[in-house]
Amino acid sequence: MSEGLNYPFLLDTFFVALSGVPIALAVTIVALLIALPFGFSLALTRINRIPVLHRLAQVYVSFVRGTPIIIKIFIIYSSVPLLLSSFFTKFEIDINIYDVHPIWYAFIVFSFHTTAVLVEVFRSALGTVDKGQLEAAQSVGLTNVQAFRRIVIPQALVVALPNVCTATVNLIKATSLGYALSLPEITLKAKVAANVGYNYIEAYIDIFLVYLILCSVVEYAFKLYEKRLSKYKPASV
Repeated sequence: MSEGLNYPFLLDTFFVALSGVPIALAVTIVALLIALPFGFSLALTRINRIPVLHRLAQVYVSFVRGTPIIIKIFIIYSSVPLLLSSFFTKFEIDINIYDVHPIWYAFIVFSFHTTAVLVEVFRSALGTVDKGQLEAAQSVGLTNVQAFRRIVIPQALVVALPNVCTATVNLIKATSLGYALSLPEITLKAKVAANVGYNYIEAYIDIFLVYLILCSVVEYAFKLYEKRLSKYKPASV
């Protein structure tokens, strides 16, 4: 290994790492599309203290928040194929589960994790909306769905947006653990490129820069959207 940084490698590998951005974004977007409605629904079960569902949501959130995401990756990536393979063999189903692209496991793991995070985000945001507004909406003939869509959700979204932004940025950074799934995302691509000449320092710098740029762009986009929604912010918030 040569002394000092290998600047040609640093530049070349930056673009190699950059080529992993679509995978990282795909995992992030799919996980959010799944987690947002499920997180909101579970938050409602906790706020309204729906029997059984409230307790199950509480246990689920505690379990996810209390365990490292890398452990969940290892468990799902190793146990799910094994269980499905046994199931397919028992019922003579001609499917090779080991041919499944690792991105599907990434969708499962990160959706499972992000849903629990958003449950608490939406629970706290919904708690800031005065219950009297919902009662007033019902008194003028609006259904619960209409009241939530027109009154409660817009106000809660304003409060929740900064935390949703944080959850999204954390999710993007967490996709770096996709290397454990052999997922060709930013980290894995840069590390594979570094294996040839053992230029790991340069590879880690490139990974750092790519994630910094990507997360900064996402934060800026959220700030623009937050500024747009700020005019709907209740005076009491």
